[in-house]
Amino acid sequence: MRIVELNREARENILSGLLKRDPNNYQKYEATVRQIVDDVRERGDEAVSAYTEKFDGVRITPETIRVTEAEIEEAYGLVDKELVGVMERSAKNIREYHEKQRQYSWFDSRPDGTLLGQKVTPLESAGVYVPGGKAAYPSSVLMNILPAKVAGVPRIVMVTPPEKNGKVHPVTLVAAHLAGATEVYKVGGAQAIAALAFGTGSIPRVHKITGPGNIFVALAKKRCTAT
Repeated sequence: MRIVELNREARENILSGLLKRDPNNYQKYEATVRQIVDDVRERGDEAVSAYTEKFDGVRITPETIRVTEAEIEEAYGLVDKELVGVMERSAKNIREYHEKQRQYSWFDSRPDGTLLGQKVTPLESAGVYVPGGKAAYPSSVLMNILPAKVAGVPRIVMVTPPEKNGKVHPVTLVAAHLAGATEVYKVGGAQAIAALAFGTGSIPRVHKITGPGNIFVALAKKRCTAT
């Protein structure tokens, strides 16, 4: 549960957030998003690094953009054991739910030699966007990664904005590990969506992108689909 004290600053932030989601204001942000997406497509890692430093205040290089095993281990040490248990139980429930939705291939041979059937094949890769900022969103992590994991997607990539210390929020990182993400990158915003859509030297492209985000993320998805 998130509790917000409705002081003047909080009211202004809430109003600003709502206005950003007003379709009548989309045009204000489309030009900026278009520039970011096109720049990442053209310059790859160089553009991703520049925008991460500009918007998140963190210097990320191709050598440090991907989360390491050591960082995952460190995250487990920073997260309360009870919370880890809650996430483990949540992951179990989500996994079991989606396993009931899973579709399977089937084939039927007719007497006349006709073969009918349906072949269900998982995508080769999927990208999951997880918002960053002051709060952690483990539910978004679990509910986006686990369906892909159950479906049999072999490569599941998560992107999320880094904190000021250049690392991923430990709760978010633990959730990603529990869910089965194969790669986690410290990048957010429109630049992260563009990196997933077109690929960079450090982040190979994916076949599908899911996950919530702000207006810049939403418009970046739209831009990448149309490009």
